[in-house]
Amino acid sequence: MNKNETPTILDGTALAAELRQRVQERAEALASTGTVPTLATILVGDDPASATYVRMKANACRKAAMASRIVRLDAQTTTEELLACIAQLNRDPQVHGILLQHPVPPQIDERRAFDAIAPLKDVDGVTTLGFGQTAFGFARYPSCTPAAIMALLEHYRIDLRGRHAVVIGRSPILGKPAAMLLLERNATVTVCHSHTSELERHVGMADIVVAAVGRPRFVQGSWIKPGAAVLDAGYNPGNVGDVDYAACAARAGAITPVPGGVGPVTIAKLLEHTVAAAEAQVAET
Repeated sequence: MNKNETPTILDGTALAAELRQRVQERAEALASTGTVPTLATILVGDDPASATYVRMKANACRKAAMASRIVRLDAQTTTEELLACIAQLNRDPQVHGILLQHPVPPQIDERRAFDAIAPLKDVDGVTTLGFGQTAFGFARYPSCTPAAIMALLEHYRIDLRGRHAVVIGRSPILGKPAAMLLLERNATVTVCHSHTSELERHVGMADIVVAAVGRPRFVQGSWIKPGAAVLDAGYNPGNVGDVDYAACAARAGAITPVPGGVGPVTIAKLLEHTVAAAEAQVAET
């Protein structure tokens, strides 16, 4: 990794454009046979940030010659009502991928809802089965943000073999699967979280830092080992990530910006997974 004063900027916008171009070509090929890859996104409640993310995903689908179906449910929706909605989408042959927008209202059992998504349509890798497949190294559709992190590392040829990676955060759809994917690429991985003692010391030993804590500018520049790669998976109000970008960039060898880093690649991976799901479902019919 670069140890000069100027870090390599891991440009997610540029990589996402390349991925989306390939996705569009595959989607157009499917459309020529009568199948339009379709992503169904379920939005429960009226959280403004979630609504914005859903619109972004719908626009991305449209630009990639795909279809998007947005299912809006009332904030008072029960777990059983949500499960019934997911079951209907599972049965619909014109829906190839299902995304339940996170977070859901507190009365809903989110894990039950995630696990109700049919494995072939779990394009965001949120089911327990999907996580297990990721841990064993053969996930068809790993969680999209961890997959985006890995795509950036691969695209910029950041070698993970024997490197020490520190993942800050243990979400079952971000921190934990990111750790599994890094392990699969022969990194030595430490997972840190809110109860970790001496977090600064752990981060300071890392060759690769993945920040996934959901707290703005949480990771400080003084924590970063000179030359380390810093991948910021956070997005907080004010368009800031989970790392103090300016301070971390002064020490890092490579770093993702926010916005324009992990986020665009996450959406591109979601589209890629949906097209792959459509191809697989067509092959099975």
